[in-house]
Amino acid sequence: MPTYEYRCQACGHEFELFQQMSEAVKRKCPACSKPKLERLIGTGAGVIFKGGGFYQTDYRSEGYKKAAEADAKPSSAKEEAKPAAAASAPATGEPGTGPEKKAPSPPPPAKESKANRARGKARR
Repeated sequence: MPTYEYRCQACGHEFELFQQMSEAVKRKCPACSKPKLERLIGTGAGVIFKGGGFYQTDYRSEGYKKAAEADAKPSSAKEEAKPAAAASAPATGEPGTGPEKKAPSPPPPAKESKANRARGKARR
């Protein structure tokens, strides 16, 4: 059930009312008893799930939890191994000694439009 905001046009009294969506809009102000209430248009509220008791935190597999822990805590051994491997590769530019670049692939052949095909048949 949503919470609606109301304001009295006569006295300016503002309040919130927790009511069903199918329930009729209130018209009588609880402060001045005049039928000048208007329901305000609210922005709504986002739903935030915090704590335990939700699938995201409680029912994950053990493998997922271990992988998440490994991603969260990078080991110093992995970080040290990467620069060492990069330093051991020779940078001489000779073929076969370093990472080789592939030649770019040729672009795909252009498709003929219907108009161009018709012109080609007419010329033949």
